[in-house]
Amino acid sequence: MTATTLVTGATGFVGSHVVRHLVARGESVRALARPSSRRDLLSGLPVEFADGDLRDPASLERACRGVRRVYHVAADYRLWAADPREIYESNVTGTRNLLDAARQAGVERFVYTSTVATIAVPRHGALPDESTAATVDEMIGHYKRSKFLAEQEALAAAERGLPVVIVNPTTPVGPGDVKPTPTGRILLDFLRGRMPAYVDTGLNLVAVEDVASGHLLAAERGAPGRRYILGNRNLTLKEILDVLARITGRSAPRVRLPHAVAYMAGLADELLARVTGREPQIPLEGVRMSRHKMFVDCSRAVRELGFAPEPVEAALERAVRWFWDRGYAAPGPVLAGMAA
Repeated sequence: MTATTLVTGATGFVGSHVVRHLVARGESVRALARPSSRRDLLSGLPVEFADGDLRDPASLERACRGVRRVYHVAADYRLWAADPREIYESNVTGTRNLLDAARQAGVERFVYTSTVATIAVPRHGALPDESTAATVDEMIGHYKRSKFLAEQEALAAAERGLPVVIVNPTTPVGPGDVKPTPTGRILLDFLRGRMPAYVDTGLNLVAVEDVASGHLLAAERGAPGRRYILGNRNLTLKEILDVLARITGRSAPRVRLPHAVAYMAGLADELLARVTGREPQIPLEGVRMSRHKMFVDCSRAVRELGFAPEPVEAALERAVRWFWDRGYAAPGPVLAGMAA
């Protein structure tokens, strides 16, 4: 009988790619999902769905029965919430609940999906890497703080003997960003011509498919209690927009917006959001994060896991095509011409 692998966040951007890699390898996959979750990204795949919620321990106990491995990819990835407690309940309490359920079920390997945000903090000299020690006070905003605290839960579980390996994806790009994520919104703003200016910031980009394969490598080769950054290339926002311009044939913005101006715009938008209850278009947390380039050294995963990411330009092109094919934005002249 084939052992079952549980994936949380399986209906989302990264999680759906993890599921696809597992299915391609012939594994029996169980996906934890809320009954209301959209399951389009898993359409046609031989996946067993387990209805549940990270905040419901009983549902997690049921989901973990007979499971050999767990990939905990699910997270509340929002830079703004009317009630920030929801983010902590899902990311911190939910992670603790799942770790407890996995321990009770005797799971052989638990891969926890953290974030590069727990590592990419401002430091002088060399780029931050997995050895960089950060504190919760250095985390900007509720999402980063919640992920930092959740990672501490995973590390504590590893110290108690649960075989937990932690992966820290940087900024995944590629097809399947349904919601989209905050990064996907940057791409969409560009594709929709809603980015007249840019701020001086930077990200480490990586193909979402590579992030998924990195999860499987971590399960096979990762050391319990050890962190692995799954990333590829450090790029400024201006460099990312220039790549998108070459892919699409659209013009990249040339005006650099001072952080002070962006901050005031974000502050005004967030105040309006609190009055109207709608999500802000310019989350203030995102503006605050942009003051620091989130560049990192990704070499540990390459050395220890055999992680070999592809060029990010190809991933950006797949992301653009996916958004265009599904009507998120009107095609630009370059790929539109190629498609014809």
